Amino acid sequence: MTSTSQPLIRLEGIQKVFYTDEVETHALSEVHLEVQRGEYVAIAGPSGCGKTTLLSLLGLLDTPTGGEYWLDGKPVAQLSPAERARIRNLEIGFIFQAFNLIGDLTVYENVELPLTYRGMAPAERKQRVMSALEKVGMSHRVKHYPAQLSGGQQQRVAVARAVAGEPLILLADEPTGNLDSTNGEAVMHLLQELHRGGATICMVTHDSRYERHADRAIHLFDGRMVGDRALELVPA
Repeated sequence: MTSTSQPLIRLEGIQKVFYTDEVETHALSEVHLEVQRGEYVAIAGPSGCGKTTLLSLLGLLDTPTGGEYWLDGKPVAQLSPAERARIRNLEIGFIFQAFNLIGDLTVYENVELPLTYRGMAPAERKQRVMSALEKVGMSHRVKHYPAQLSGGQQQRVAVARAVAGEPLILLADEPTGNLDSTNGEAVMHLLQELHRGGATICMVTHDSRYERHADRAIHLFDGRMVGDRALELVPA
C-alpha cells in the first residue's frame, strides 16, 4: 500500500544525454526533484534549458540516460514498454502547446478517444466526457470540429481530454504558447481551478506571468536545476 506521505514524483540524479554526429548534448544533468500529490509546479527557464526534455521523462515519453525515477512509489526503469503505455493512458494527462486535436473528430470524439482504449463502457465514457467538457466551459460545442474553434477553445478541449481520464498527474507543455494573452490567462485560471479541485500539475513555461499561477517554481539552466521556490498564490 502506498504511503500518503510518499512523493508522487521522485527524481534522483536524472541525466539525459543526446548523441548526434559524435557530439554529446547534456540536456539534463543531476536533476533531483520531488513533487507531492496536489502540488502545482511550474518548470521554468530559457529556451533550450531542458524543460520539455524533463516533462517528456516525467510523462514516460522518453527514458533518462542515468539516475532514478519513481512514479507513485514505483521505479519507472523496471517498467516494460506495455506497462509504460498503460500508465500514460491511465495515470498521466498531457496538455500540449499545439493542442494536438484530431481534425476529423468532433470535440466530443476528441475527448472520448483516450477513454476508448481503456475498454470503458459507453455510458461511463459519456459521463466522463460531458463532465470534463463542462469543467472547461465547452459542453455546448460537442458537435463542432477543431477547425470551427478558436485557439483558446481548442486548448480548452485539449484540457478536457487530459482530465477526462482522471489522471494522477497533469503535464502541460507551454499550454499558452499558441494563445494570445487573454486566452492564455483564461487557460491559466482553468488549470488553477483544476489544481484547487485536487489535481497535481507540472507545467513547462518560459513566461513569468504564467509561472506565478503555480504554487512552486523549478528553474532550469543548461540542464541543471538552479532554483526551487514557493510562490504566492495568484487569485483566480
